[in-house]
Amino acid sequence: DMEYAKDKVLMGVERKSMIISDEEKRNTAYHEAGHALTAALIPEADPIHKVTIIPRGLALGLTQQLPLDDRYTYTKDYLFAQLSVLMAGRVAEIMFLNKTTTGSANDFEKATEIARKMVCQWGMSELGPLTFGERDDLIFLGRDLTAHKNFSEKTSERIDDEVKKIIMRSYNRTQELMEANRDKLVKIAALLLEKEALSSDEINAIVDGTKKPEAAAPAAAPAEGPGES
Repeated sequence: DMEYAKDKVLMGVERKSMIISDEEKRNTAYHEAGHALTAALIPEADPIHKVTIIPRGLALGLTQQLPLDDRYTYTKDYLFAQLSVLMAGRVAEIMFLNKTTTGSANDFEKATEIARKMVCQWGMSELGPLTFGERDDLIFLGRDLTAHKNFSEKTSERIDDEVKKIIMRSYNRTQELMEANRDKLVKIAALLLEKEALSSDEINAIVDGTKKPEAAAPAAAPAEGPGES
C-alpha cells in the first residue's frame, strides 16, 4: 500500500482504462527502455527505481530515478549523466524503431534548461566561469520575475552554440552506450511489453546479465545515425 501510494504521488494516477494501440505501446516500451538502460549504465546518474509503460498523468510511460542521498549541489559529471538519460528516449526511437515521436518533448525541455543553466549560471562551459543575464528574483515565491540581458548578440550566439554542444555531447554519448548494449535494451523493452512495469532489480539483472527475461524480443528495425538534428 505504501509503494502504491508513493508511486501515485510521484508519478501520477494510473490510467489503465486508456486504450493504447500495440504500436503505441511498443514505441513507449523502447522509449522508456532507453531511459532505463542509460541510467543503469552511467555511474553518475541517479539509480533507477521503477520503469512503467502504464499511462500516468499526461505521460504514456515513466522512468523513475531516486537519488541515494539528498543533493544540494550538482557536479558537472552528474549533470551530463542526467542529460544523457534525457536524450535516451529519442536515441532509442531512432535506433530501434527508425522513427521519431513527440514523446521526447518534455525530455528536450528539461535538457535544454539544464544545458542553458550550465552555460549561463554555473560556468560549466567553454565560455568560462561567467554568468550571463541579470535576474530579479521573487524569493518568497521561489521563482524568477524578470531576466535582463547584459551581453551582446555575439555572446548570445556563442551561448546558443555552447548549449547545443553540451546537448549533442550527451546525445552522442548515449548513442554510443546504446549501440554497445543493443541486446540489453531489446530485452528490457520486451519485458516491459510483457509486465508493463519493472523494478530496479529486474532492470539491473538484465544489465548485469544475471538472468534472461522470458519474453521474446520484438522485432526492431536498425537505422542510420541521426547526426546533429
